[in-house]
Amino acid sequence: MTNDIIVGAGRSRSGWSMVWGILMVVCGILAIALPLASSIGVVLVVGWLILLAGVWHLIFVFHSHTFGGVLWQLLLAVVYGFAGVYMLMHPLLGLVTLTLVIAIFLLIEAGLETALYFTIRRKTNAGWVLFDAIVTLVLAIMIWSQWPSSSGWVLGMLVGISLIFSGISRLSLSAATRRPGVMAPARG
Repeated sequence: MTNDIIVGAGRSRSGWSMVWGILMVVCGILAIALPLASSIGVVLVVGWLILLAGVWHLIFVFHSHTFGGVLWQLLLAVVYGFAGVYMLMHPLLGLVTLTLVIAIFLLIEAGLETALYFTIRRKTNAGWVLFDAIVTLVLAIMIWSQWPSSSGWVLGMLVGISLIFSGISRLSLSAATRRPGVMAPARG
């Protein structure tokens, strides 16, 4: 293979990657513009994933070789199945519950990051860990203090922001591979 073929193949793939990046940014903007709709979409996807996990646990019942294993897998299948069906049948209540879980998760994460900071505070750039802990704590408090009304925007906003940053990073990487000389091998 010649260098031109390799560069051409890389540029072709980076073109599709750029399209994907643009779509991610657009979807992120839509998720932020329509936070309730995108939040309910997230709940429905999570509900289906939990239901699928319940089905898998039900399948694992037949692969367990002990009474305790069968009982445990059956119990998990029932819990997962109930939670998944409940979220699919009542997406707004699932949204409220999932938002509360996220607030609690962020609160715990902020505490753990603070503890990590005090463990590594003498290291270079350890202040960023404390900064991350403070931002995470502020976000947790914002969600918690406005809960359950925050349920209408939290998931959609977080997914939207994530999609925008993922799209931007994909666009940046794709643009870098399209520049001449980026994919050319080093001469030695």
